[in-house]
Amino acid sequence: MTDAIAIIPPEVEYIANIPYGKGGGRRLFLDVLRPRERPERPMSVLVWIHGGAWRTGNKESGIPRLAPYAARGYFCASVSYRFSQEAVFPAQIEDCKCAIRFLRAQAMRFHLDPERIGAWGPSAGGHLVALLGTAPDIFQLEGSGGWPYYSSRVQAVCDWFGPTDLLQMDRAGGMHHDAPDSPESQLIGAPIQERPDLVAQLNPITYVTGDEPPFLIMHGDQDPTVPHHQSVLLYEALTRAGAREVTFHTLPGAGHGGPEFDAPESLAMVAAFFDRHLGAR
Repeated sequence: MTDAIAIIPPEVEYIANIPYGKGGGRRLFLDVLRPRERPERPMSVLVWIHGGAWRTGNKESGIPRLAPYAARGYFCASVSYRFSQEAVFPAQIEDCKCAIRFLRAQAMRFHLDPERIGAWGPSAGGHLVALLGTAPDIFQLEGSGGWPYYSSRVQAVCDWFGPTDLLQMDRAGGMHHDAPDSPESQLIGAPIQERPDLVAQLNPITYVTGDEPPFLIMHGDQDPTVPHHQSVLLYEALTRAGAREVTFHTLPGAGHGGPEFDAPESLAMVAAFFDRHLGAR
């Protein structure tokens, strides 16, 4: 936590643990980074959803990713959500959607543009931001955490190596995703091959209509944890449906994250994507 705070530039204000709603009866929190000098016009919003196989990780890991955007005028939020040991799916996406609704509801308080909200996440976070993009306002995924009269829709999605069709993950080798104790099985509370109905419910591809916001999908072709093919499936579904803009970038030699994603050209691609569709003001 201290190391994360140390990288925040002086022109950025960091506010930790803002309650944004409830999950399973307990309060949920997000962290905010924003420019200390408020811009005249409402700020675009960038939301980070952390990874960790839906069972670990923390919102503080998003601070290094978000700080440069806050320095350039974005309002940034890094979100915590319930893990699979506490609550099975759809708890995780319910919490993320609640966070989006909260930010939209608090637009005047925080000086935000509610029509310019983007989401970015890696691995399990990539899965959740993809769901934010393909399943806006889907009642069975909205939950009851708060702010029900506001939309959970986002206007841009950057998905870093997120899973999509869990039933196809083992076909590419690597981890044994079909195992009863795999992260995927823990997410739904049962071996995934025994509950294809639940697996379909959490697959972002299930909800694709062609009306999705712009997507940037990035995946390493040597990923041993989430096979590269998982992003291929999402890209193909979005393009087949006629989504307005979908960019799929394969990082040769990259694994599950790693230095290739932190390379200047990779980060520049993400920044250009969000600037184009959200526009720091």
